[in-house]
Amino acid sequence: MIIAIDGPAGSGKSTIAKLLAKELGYTYIDSGAMYRAAALKLLRLNVNLENEEEIMNVLENTQILLKDSQVFLDGEDVSEIIRTEEIGNVASIIARYPKVRKWMVSKQRELGEIAKNVVIEGRDAGSRIFPDADLKIFMTASPEIRAQRRVQQLKEKGFVVDYNHILQKILERDKLDYERKESPLRPTEDYIIIDTTDKSIEEVIDYIKSLINK
Repeated sequence: MIIAIDGPAGSGKSTIAKLLAKELGYTYIDSGAMYRAAALKLLRLNVNLENEEEIMNVLENTQILLKDSQVFLDGEDVSEIIRTEEIGNVASIIARYPKVRKWMVSKQRELGEIAKNVVIEGRDAGSRIFPDADLKIFMTASPEIRAQRRVQQLKEKGFVVDYNHILQKILERDKLDYERKESPLRPTEDYIIIDTTDKSIEEVIDYIKSLINK
């Protein structure tokens, strides 16, 4: 069974997907983490982010692996390093390129085929990566709540952050994700939309499990 969970930054999809996969005994695939890992390598190499061919030359010689909740870039554990706002913004920039998305989708499908039972989360997990997923969830929440969650998450990791700055970055990333030509962040009619603004983690997981059991 493949469960695809999509949604904007801070909607709760990562937390929900991880916990749901653990409860069900499924493999968890964080598609966004793969873009972030790629973004980290491109930044380290000072690659021109406006040049798709230059980006692809790097990616074709890059290995990105997911193991449980860990992300490995060319053998290095980058699980924590890739969670900064800068990396997230670069990930959104490179995600607009068709060749980058095609490369990523092929890698993500390979992971799904190996695992069989999967909970995958991202921005086009159900629309592009696994269009035939058994269950498609689109999570959303107000920008203000999403910013609050992000601030709390970063503070727990030791970062000093400003709420207004984070809110602005979330709005900017939403614009990039919703308006890009290649696989825009947009639920189709076969998605079940869950607004997590006023819902607890337990409520959302219980609701999804009820959908699975129908």
